[in-house]
Amino acid sequence: MYRKLLSLFLLLSLISCVELQQVVNQLPGDTTGISNADIASGLREALNAGIDKQVTKLTQKDGFFKNELVKILLPKELQKVDKALRDIGLSSLADEGLKVLNRAAEDAVGEATPIFVNAVKDITFTNAKNILLGDDNAATQYLSTKTQTSLYDKFHPVINDSFKKVGADQVWDNLITKYNSIPFTNNVNPDLTDYVTGEALKGVYTMIGVEEKEIRNKISSRTTDLLRRVFALQD
Repeated sequence: MYRKLLSLFLLLSLISCVELQQVVNQLPGDTTGISNADIASGLREALNAGIDKQVTKLTQKDGFFKNELVKILLPKELQKVDKALRDIGLSSLADEGLKVLNRAAEDAVGEATPIFVNAVKDITFTNAKNILLGDDNAATQYLSTKTQTSLYDKFHPVINDSFKKVGADQVWDNLITKYNSIPFTNNVNPDLTDYVTGEALKGVYTMIGVEEKEIRNKISSRTTDLLRRVFALQD
């Protein structure tokens, strides 16, 4: 009886393997008429859609500040600054300090959108099929991995210019001076340009990922023939 059950189990396993191979054979490949290059183009198109539809929202007034997904909060070392200023009746200055960080990011993303477009255009998907069949934001994650360091270097001076443009540097100079003048506090001198650059980049990738998820899960969001053909393969 044991041998019969074992034989039946092996037979079912073989059948399952055959079925699995049939599924694999139907995945993107030469037999589908969609090449790896086509899939890569579809992924780039999805990322560009994220820039067109979602990242542009960040460039509007309150695009960061009133978007809970990407709103830039104070770093840990400045949370004590915020609390101390509020404790001595300078809540309006503390509020303005947080707002101008987000304003600088909003302005900078508007200036730097071509940087993100070029990053998508230049990215090489060596494993486009695996990314297509990956998580809801697999292409965005891949973009982040491949471009974050280089984009940081390009984005940092844009953030620095935006700090000056929106007056964030003056607000924070005043805010830090006020805090450092409070008795019994340790002076702080944070690199806010570095911090906001990193947070703004996170926001950009987050919003690109929002659109990628839409395209993966909603057929109506696949607005071109290429998007429809490529992402139908992962349905």
